[in-house]
Amino acid sequence: MTKRLAFVLFAAAFAACNNTETQKEQTIEKAVDKHTQSNADVVDVKHLSLDVKVDFDAKQIAGSATWSIENPKHADTLKLDTYDLTIDSVKVDGSLVQHSKGEFKKYLGTVLNIPIEDNSEKVTVYYKTGEGATALQWMEPQQTLSKKHPFLYTQSEAIYARSWIPSPDGPGIRFSYDARVQVPNDLIALMSATNPQQKNDSGIYRFEMEIPVPAYLMALGVGDVEFRAIDERTGVYADPALIDKAHNEFAEVGQMVHTAEELYGAYRWGRYDILVLPSGFPLGGMENPRLTFATPTIISGDRSLVNLIAHELAHSWSGNLVTNHTWNDFWLNEGFTVYFERRLTEKMTDKSYADMLWELGYQDLEYTVNEMQEEDNMKDSHLKIDLAGREPDEGLTDIAYEKGALFLKLIENTVGREKMDKFLNSYFDEHAFQTITTEEFIAYLQEHLIKGDEALAQKINIDAWVYGPGIPENATRADMERFEKVNAEREKFLSGTAPAELNTKGWTTHEWLHFLRKMPKPLDDTKMTALDKEYDFTHSNNSEIADLWYIMAVATKYKPAYASMEGFLVKVGRRKFLTPLYSEMMETGQTETAKSIYEKARSNYHPLAQGTLDALILNKQ
Repeated sequence: MTKRLAFVLFAAAFAACNNTETQKEQTIEKAVDKHTQSNADVVDVKHLSLDVKVDFDAKQIAGSATWSIENPKHADTLKLDTYDLTIDSVKVDGSLVQHSKGEFKKYLGTVLNIPIEDNSEKVTVYYKTGEGATALQWMEPQQTLSKKHPFLYTQSEAIYARSWIPSPDGPGIRFSYDARVQVPNDLIALMSATNPQQKNDSGIYRFEMEIPVPAYLMALGVGDVEFRAIDERTGVYADPALIDKAHNEFAEVGQMVHTAEELYGAYRWGRYDILVLPSGFPLGGMENPRLTFATPTIISGDRSLVNLIAHELAHSWSGNLVTNHTWNDFWLNEGFTVYFERRLTEKMTDKSYADMLWELGYQDLEYTVNEMQEEDNMKDSHLKIDLAGREPDEGLTDIAYEKGALFLKLIENTVGREKMDKFLNSYFDEHAFQTITTEEFIAYLQEHLIKGDEALAQKINIDAWVYGPGIPENATRADMERFEKVNAEREKFLSGTAPAELNTKGWTTHEWLHFLRKMPKPLDDTKMTALDKEYDFTHSNNSEIADLWYIMAVATKYKPAYASMEGFLVKVGRRKFLTPLYSEMMETGQTETAKSIYEKARSNYHPLAQGTLDALILNKQ
């Protein structure tokens, strides 16, 4: 037993014999969030009233943010996070006060200092956003599918809410909010709150989120979209040119919510709707409460990529309901969500289907760990990591997602599914609408599942998973039944069997991904041509398959795919696809091709994607 694990066991025993709330408060007090300059640990920030106007001509959000506060510790200053915001004025309880701003800090932005009294209740900040607002992507009409109206959406995770709202911007700080948002009359506004289902004549929309949420779950979308109901509590918003396809693709989402509830308890957020964003969205999805933001790249026509929605829905329990206290604890958000997503997918399909997702995730994790090993950066392969002084997005890797999920899968396999589900139901219920640290979770795990069973503790080996590098030796691998059949067909092809003679009938997206992932790289041009002639991968409507095929094409310099690849890169802004594809070009000496395409495509990409690709392609840090 290591010293760290011994300490955790002692902490759990102490908590069981003493006041657990006191122990929890002590743990949280020590877990200082290094990515916020706010003092929400001193001043209680209860509620936000937002009143803003969205100006597409100026590409600016302007208005006021009024914070309802309590000051039990007699602080003389309220500190809020800002990033490239112009602060016009500040009022405290209706009276103008002299505010000040600190020095700009890399990643963190500039702290806003506001003088307050013991009895101060309302703090109003009048402000406008700047050109460097990382959270905002302003899209021209031609960058949307219908090409008639502009579009704006926000991406506040991890610490970008401060670039459009002066706020205490940390995952451990929760507040309720209401909002009044004015937009052009021909557009509709939507938020992570109660939402309208059709446009009004005034262009003024009001929102309410009565459940406290952290700033990274603040979200706003403005554009020309239509709503279509799926069932009584689920629906989809999308570009008018896409609404029919989107509604068909997500037809099973209502049932998905019911199935999730059967696993881990009631859905506590009221409605669950989806907003399909323009293709420049940098992520697969964002779990904004009540309104998941989703990439159009998951609309394949056969519902084969909708497990991404299962992931975002699962966040309604892991992440939104129970939130990581700091970004160092990010695995508590994403690891739990991947595990939940796979369990949900299995319940809606079957075990063999979910096993394919587990195996593809394991392959992704292996690749990430190998990269970290090559870069001598194995500390970032721990589940609990240290992101102090760094951009918290650096922690958004397969370690948090796949290693975190594998850790929970190991626990399930060790204690049994029935015990695991009982444990998780209690975990979600007892920590609902709260934040939690890694150490608190371990103590809870020890107290409620391991219960002093030393043999069980050794089988799980918490220390190796949470504070150790790489993939621990006791990691479990999924059943390879369906992928073994894929392996056999790949080997036949590589041995000379024509693609038309391969047994690929009934293959899902995931079987095709495994088939292509394990091909030699580069694959010779003759075999690339044969595959493309039979399956037309170059013109695939499935973004996952297309991206992988284009990477293979770049490695082989298979020119027939280049025109379609360029069209894909100009249209799609999802970093999951962009980074590997541009990286392959850079690594294979096709730098000029990468630069030429990027020059055409860059304006369609979100600032987060631009930052990643500027560093990769243009050597801009």
